Amino acid sequence: MLVKLLESCKDARHIAQLHCFIFKFGIIEDSRFAGKLIDLYSKFTSQITRKLFDEIHHPDVSIWNCVLRSCYRENSYRECLSLFCELFLVKKPGLSMMVMTLKACAELRELHFGKMIHGFVMKTDASGGNLFLVSVLVQLYSKCGKMVDALCVFEECSQPDTVLWTSIISGYEQSNQPKQSLFFFARMMTQKREVDPITLVSLVSACAKLIDLRTGRSIHGYMLRASFENSLPLLNSLLNLYGKVGCRNVATNLFISMKDKDVISWGSIIACHAHHGFPGDAINLFDEMVASGVEPNAVCLVSVLQACEATFNINKGKQLHKLAVEKGFHKNILVSTALVDVYMSCCFPTDAIEVFSSMPQKDAFCFSSMLSGCVRNAMPHKAIEFFRDMLASNFKPDAFDLVNTLTACSELGSLRHTRCCHGFAVRCGFNDYTFASASIIESYAKCGSLDGAANTFMNMKTRDVVAWSAMFAAYSFYGKGREAVELFYEMIKDSAVMPNQVSFLSLLSACSQSGLVQEGAEIFIHMFEEYKLSPNSKHHAIVVDLLGRMGELDKALEFISHLPEPIDADVWKAFLGACWVQNNLEYGEVVAKRLMQLDPCNADYYILLSNIYACNEKWVDAAEVRNLLKQKQLKRARGQSILK
Repeated sequence: MLVKLLESCKDARHIAQLHCFIFKFGIIEDSRFAGKLIDLYSKFTSQITRKLFDEIHHPDVSIWNCVLRSCYRENSYRECLSLFCELFLVKKPGLSMMVMTLKACAELRELHFGKMIHGFVMKTDASGGNLFLVSVLVQLYSKCGKMVDALCVFEECSQPDTVLWTSIISGYEQSNQPKQSLFFFARMMTQKREVDPITLVSLVSACAKLIDLRTGRSIHGYMLRASFENSLPLLNSLLNLYGKVGCRNVATNLFISMKDKDVISWGSIIACHAHHGFPGDAINLFDEMVASGVEPNAVCLVSVLQACEATFNINKGKQLHKLAVEKGFHKNILVSTALVDVYMSCCFPTDAIEVFSSMPQKDAFCFSSMLSGCVRNAMPHKAIEFFRDMLASNFKPDAFDLVNTLTACSELGSLRHTRCCHGFAVRCGFNDYTFASASIIESYAKCGSLDGAANTFMNMKTRDVVAWSAMFAAYSFYGKGREAVELFYEMIKDSAVMPNQVSFLSLLSACSQSGLVQEGAEIFIHMFEEYKLSPNSKHHAIVVDLLGRMGELDKALEFISHLPEPIDADVWKAFLGACWVQNNLEYGEVVAKRLMQLDPCNADYYILLSNIYACNEKWVDAAEVRNLLKQKQLKRARGQSILK
């Protein structure tokens, strides 16, 4: 009768009343009542559970099991291990208690403790061929990254069941060995074992890691044939797979067909759109999720913030920032880093710095975001400051962080900082990365040390097209067109490197700076005849500049006339600059007025035309152009020296 009353209890108040009754009549030591009380209390509060357990003088194994199960349910895994040790001192633990303790070890990654229990099981032969215990041992070793030990335990079982097969398959998937997961599934199928949705979840996750769409589709087909289409975890895994491989339409159709959706479902479809070129749709899906009453998690916020970054949607980004603070997600390092990226991409560096400063924890990735963001927002001093802070915080910058820092050094024209970065690159082995060495070359050149650029180039073990192009550009900065051309012919003669459009842009610029008309023409012809590269407007503009510097305005105009329409403003600007250099009023006036129609807000055109008028002593016309410039409130960017 009393047991039935205990079973009918629905809240802690009723349990407490019956507890008083049991205690009053002195039957608290009865294991049936004590165990039932502990089990009921565990559903509401673990503190009373443990207190009640401590008051029982001689608890039997069933009571130990109840309190251990209660601790595990409350995620008090350390308490589980402590209870197991206490029990071990007074009596032999049962199989269920060992299973529960092994599961706690797996959650805590307590490999040593788990191995002791495994040893006890082997010594006493306590398993009795229990497959569930074997499965828990496999899970323990898998979660601790010991797949060799997990496999040994698995292979000792001659007839593994579905749960055990699933344990080894998911173990390999969680240990980033997805190919092994698929291999063991194939073995499982040869033994004609029944497959459950949990097994398929691990397999689909393995396919996602391998970007294996074909196998993933096969598993999707198997799911439909086996009537598992209502398994939400499995559907979420498929959504994640289709999202990662970029099958947006398939993922969308699957999402629409799902009867039930949770935050993981929404997070997967939002990430799919955000990461595959549809950030606007990702933002709309997030709004739809919130409107449907689903509470967003940190993963959803990161994806939609990345969508805001891609669309430069600062207003939505600020709304999400407010939401993150309300939900407490702003303390999540991934969310905070995503917020930094949004603010930096939308040119709000002050807000980004504020978010970064308020982060309770920082990692190398958030420092990288700050560093690259400061470079993009023309804050080179801050970028170098964050690079120093990153090192002071014992985070190791990668080669990309170094490149961003070198860009900041270039903008500052600081040779001292460039040398420091070069030394850091050598110590860390980053100089073996050709793109990093190319950045060092560029930084030396922009900071006034052509010798430093040349020495870096000569000391490179391997040189790709980026490194060669960087050296061409370095010679171009210093007007050493002859050296750039000689280096170009050395490249095509002594290496297998093929020049690209950037290479030719640097070479043509070097020829223009040095007045090498003939060499520039030959290189331009090389570009499209020998290397089949199509020149763009920047190449055309440099050719026009080259001809204009040599006074060949007619040839420059003839060259422009053969270009395909529409002709870019850069080309006409180069021609206008040549007209000013050559003091050609006839051409300059016509071209300037055309440029003002193409780009009426560019102050350079007005100033060049005014200068041309002034050179030809047309003071009234010059004044009119200057007045027009003032009326439109256009200002030219001020020039400044950056060399230190």
